[in-house]
Amino acid sequence: MELPILYSNFITMATQNNDTVFIPLENVESEHCALIVDKGLSQVKGVQSHKVELNNHRAVITVDDDASVATAVKAIKDLGYGVTTIKKTFPVLNMTCASCAVSVESIVNNTKGVVAAAVNFATATLVVEYLPNITNPEVLQKAVQSIGYDLLLNDDNSQQGTLEAIHQKKFRQLKQKTIWAILLSLPVVLIGMFFMHIPYANEIMWVFATPVVLWLGKDFFINAWKQARHRSANMDTLVALSTGIAYLFSVFNMLFPKFWHARGLEAHVYFEAASVVIAFILLGKLLEEKAKGNTSLAIKKLMGLQPKTVTLLLPDGSEKQTAINEVQPDDIILVKPGEKIAVDGMVLSGNSYVDESMLSGEPVPVLKKQNEKVFAGTINQKGSFRFKAVKVGKKTMLAQIIKMVQDAQGSKAPVQKLVDKIAGIFVPVVIGFALLTFILWLLLGGNNGLVQGLLAAITVLVIACPCALGLATPTAIMVGVGKGAEKGILIKDAESLELAKKVNAIVLDKTGTITEGKPQVTGIQWLNNDETTKQILFSLEKQSEHPLAEAVTSNFHQESTVVLENFESITGKGVSAFYNHQKYFAGNKKLLEENTINFPDELLRHADEWSKEAKTVIWFANSEKALSVIAISDKIKASAANAIAELQAMNIELYMLTGDNDATAKAIAKQVGIGHYEAEVLPQHKAKFIKRLQQQGKIVAMVGDGINDSTALATADVSIAMGKGSDIAIDVARMTLISSDLKKIAEAIRLSKQTVATIKQNLFWAFIYNLVGIPVAAGILFPINGFMLNPMIAGAAMALSSVSVVSNSLRLKWMK
Repeated sequence: MELPILYSNFITMATQNNDTVFIPLENVESEHCALIVDKGLSQVKGVQSHKVELNNHRAVITVDDDASVATAVKAIKDLGYGVTTIKKTFPVLNMTCASCAVSVESIVNNTKGVVAAAVNFATATLVVEYLPNITNPEVLQKAVQSIGYDLLLNDDNSQQGTLEAIHQKKFRQLKQKTIWAILLSLPVVLIGMFFMHIPYANEIMWVFATPVVLWLGKDFFINAWKQARHRSANMDTLVALSTGIAYLFSVFNMLFPKFWHARGLEAHVYFEAASVVIAFILLGKLLEEKAKGNTSLAIKKLMGLQPKTVTLLLPDGSEKQTAINEVQPDDIILVKPGEKIAVDGMVLSGNSYVDESMLSGEPVPVLKKQNEKVFAGTINQKGSFRFKAVKVGKKTMLAQIIKMVQDAQGSKAPVQKLVDKIAGIFVPVVIGFALLTFILWLLLGGNNGLVQGLLAAITVLVIACPCALGLATPTAIMVGVGKGAEKGILIKDAESLELAKKVNAIVLDKTGTITEGKPQVTGIQWLNNDETTKQILFSLEKQSEHPLAEAVTSNFHQESTVVLENFESITGKGVSAFYNHQKYFAGNKKLLEENTINFPDELLRHADEWSKEAKTVIWFANSEKALSVIAISDKIKASAANAIAELQAMNIELYMLTGDNDATAKAIAKQVGIGHYEAEVLPQHKAKFIKRLQQQGKIVAMVGDGINDSTALATADVSIAMGKGSDIAIDVARMTLISSDLKKIAEAIRLSKQTVATIKQNLFWAFIYNLVGIPVAAGILFPINGFMLNPMIAGAAMALSSVSVVSNSLRLKWMK
């Protein structure tokens, strides 16, 4: 990511006098802005001194601690100004449980210059926003390495391949470890259970258990030590403590049996518990990794859509096979039958049907001919064509989709924040509970109190599982977001996916959302049909950016233009300009009424007729009277009526907002079955309408496609953009329907309901498992029926708890 040149001199600057921090500012263009920022900084706790240097475009603050820098940056952004930050995603290596994710997140958040950091255990990624003049990825990597983990810092292009190779290598190693652990543990179990009295039984079990605990399980002890050095604890701590205590206790009993014999007790060994627990946990991790790999299949599928090579057409007409990363904009590419399209571009010659289902979710191939757009990752059918490369590399639609899906899968749902807090204190609480269990058994357990207490404490440490808690939400989000992408529904964050199920009111824009968004002139009536008047209208509409203006100019494309003066665009109403000292208007009826312009009866009669036919009416006038009225028709989408009926069947209230006249709005609403509509609505009023619904307690979704919908999209609880709409609308919205098909809205809501239900099931299982399992492991049933849970069974239960959560998330894939 490149920094603006203005701030490049900040990159090497860090801090002075240890406490002084420079925050590069954006959009602070006047002394008044500087005063607002300075006042905002004065209210930030932990900021000792502050000043804003307008000419240097920076704020200089002195802080008590590193956390205050992040608070100061947030305060500046909340005031509406910008701070030059970099936001990046890095794969995190060596994490084994949810507590690991909490530890990494904590150390990164406490690194100087970091504004915000979030670690997702399921995707093993860190999303971090930082001040580039204070810190950099290498500093963050060292901070993470200091607690026993690592960050992968390769560039994005090679990062995924490297990460995949690392994961595959680790999976192979884990598989080998698991197989060896099971093979070596089997003799220990057999002897411990059935052949305890054969000669040298203890010594044979020790020989087989030692490599399992100290070689195959060494990572648990190494990671636990690294955590302990930083006064932290995770799942490795629990495994290391439980198996380490069982192993050392058994070694002591094997070497010094007389210590117990002198006290009238048997010197039991528990080598089978130590080795089998490690074997089961390794097996559980292996199954978990396999299942977690399946949750990210959607991303792998998307990445596999892009071909590795393309056929370039050289200026001399010859063909050349070249690697995809060497393709540049404006290169001419030949696509043969059955080939995948490599980059986004525009067809120059030839035509063919192209399968775009992998991007849009629509199964019917689309005909592509001259001047039509083609997209990377789509598959050419039987024809052949040439196209010019327009967007390559990270700029293609496919690359943007992959990034959006990855970001969404790595984001955290609101419920995850609570789970993270629990995971953060889970391990210390379990260790405390295990210690309490041991003490109670020691005090109340009689002659066998010490041994029973030790076994119970070990079983508590083994059965406790923070991983199931940590995986409950992110695995469901990963599968849900991936499934959405496969169906042509791009979800930008976990919060939107979680909130969509609660939507009970949907506000729909008309043009481009309910209609096709391809308006065409279907009728025109002139008062005086002279050439100059047509040229003025053509010139006026040619300067307008409105889609309806484009329809008018397309109709008069053969006309020549005239020079206009003082052109003005009047939001939500139309345009005006001067020609030969006379003012002219083009827009809706309200614009003309506000300027007290007369409407000839002949033109009014045509306008009324067209409005009743659901056509949009555009007026053209000089400063005295209307000169022409134009009818523009925008075809209603074929799926609109069915999609709206489906949403209404889900007990969702639907509202249509349009800037069009009341007669046209009423006709369109009637055709698609919408009971609530508002006509002649200005862009700013759309946002007010949504706020009004929110004040009534409704959870509102806004569906739109244009620049004029961006404020309303930002105001809504859930914002949905049409994929064929404006870039601004897509950027603001939290969901995008690639095919612009309204039926996808109901699919998105159903997907949200399924995902949230899966999260609740996962969390219920994870909490119940620990709430029931830990007391049983402590021996709560012993006074009632004499039942004591075997540490080996506890190890198996702990291993299966994580696998069951991930497997439940995978069920989402097959839900309809």
